[in-house]
Amino acid sequence: MRKFISLCMLLTVLVLTVHSQDEQSDPHVLTSQFKRIEVVRMGNGADLLKSLNKAAEEKDIKNGVILSGIGSVTDYHFHVVTDKNLPPAEEYPKASVAMDLTSVQGYILNGRVHAHITLADENSMIGGHLEPGTKALTFIIITIGVLPDDADMENFDSLDYNK
Repeated sequence: MRKFISLCMLLTVLVLTVHSQDEQSDPHVLTSQFKRIEVVRMGNGADLLKSLNKAAEEKDIKNGVILSGIGSVTDYHFHVVTDKNLPPAEEYPKASVAMDLTSVQGYILNGRVHAHITLADENSMIGGHLEPGTKALTFIIITIGVLPDDADMENFDSLDYNK
């Protein structure tokens, strides 16, 4: 009897696992290569998002991958999701405080910058979706891998993305 109950429990777990996997959408994979790499340096006072948008425009970057970013900031502004609803509620933290910029990652999708940042001080780390108003203290360096213009990524970051 004990073996029968164990077998039933195992089958239940397997069925639930398979069922939950069936509800997940399949990933959409885009295969490409970088055309070139651009390294962008921003000095004291530069607005990170405005500078990324300007660099994308000046260097004619339609599609790209923000591979890395480091530096320090005097001010930050980002947004984060705050619940599990779709679309999720959001909050927009901002402050005027010096912090290390430990990471910048994201995409340029049809000329539009979608970047996330991580900031740190001696006690904590924070971050989220980059908003205007995050300003360089010493410097910010960003590395962008430029993809071909025909890479169809325009709505990759949309909740309603339809392959």
